[in-house]
Amino acid sequence: MAPKTARARRLGIALRTHREAAGLTLEAAADEINSTRSTLSRYENAQTLVSPATVRALLTLYKVGPEDVDAAVQLAKDARKPGWWVSYSYLLDRRTIDFIALEAEASAIANFEPSVVPGLLQTADYIRAVMRGGPHTLTDEQVEQRVQVRLDRQQRLTSAEPPIFDAIVDEGALLRPVGNPGVMEAQLHHLLKMIELPNITLQVIPLAAGYHRGTRGSLHILEFPDPEDPIIASVETVAGQMVLDRPGDLRTCTKIMEHLRTVALSPKASRDELVRILKGRQK
Repeated sequence: MAPKTARARRLGIALRTHREAAGLTLEAAADEINSTRSTLSRYENAQTLVSPATVRALLTLYKVGPEDVDAAVQLAKDARKPGWWVSYSYLLDRRTIDFIALEAEASAIANFEPSVVPGLLQTADYIRAVMRGGPHTLTDEQVEQRVQVRLDRQQRLTSAEPPIFDAIVDEGALLRPVGNPGVMEAQLHHLLKMIELPNITLQVIPLAAGYHRGTRGSLHILEFPDPEDPIIASVETVAGQMVLDRPGDLRTCTKIMEHLRTVALSPKASRDELVRILKGRQK
């Protein structure tokens, strides 16, 4: 199956909306184009890419106007274009690929991390140390491949049209040694450099804040440039990255992220805290 990109999701929503407006069930629509209910359901839920020709046939059946048909057909063509992450499909699990595909299209990314530096702000050496300390025994080649994937993801932050990136990190992640002392020192310097960029904000939740709603795990919330695209949340589990798009889950995740912002230090105070931690390591 192809990754559930924002474009594929948008197309699926459009297909379902137009079908319902036409008063047709999945079974009735499928019969009209010699398909099956399950196939149409997969199209509408972005579980399977739909061909431009099928999109045209469905929307013609639904009596959609020519301009909307042409727009949806173009969307179907765009959704089929492979992203850079496809070349790593052999390396990463499906959930991770789905998340990377969505992240690559996001216009705004909010990320909370309780135990490590946010992935989009990690240095190559820090990434290597994380990969070598993970649950799987990886060869040096596999480690380097994963390092490259993460570095490729980071390129968007400094691209011509970068997303807004709001990172929140627990202070424990900044104090926890990852790699040798030089790796951590370089990582802290890198954070101070990256937060100078206008599209990047970093907030630190101090240990003094005590227990908070983010201590259970990492959280991402992605927003997209098209207002018709719903936000997407993602949480890290022992089984890998899990993408959430149900309204109830999204409300919960949004409230948690808002809570984390309130218990975190301001961006300026967070920068001061980074400097303090870095000076403490240099003594």
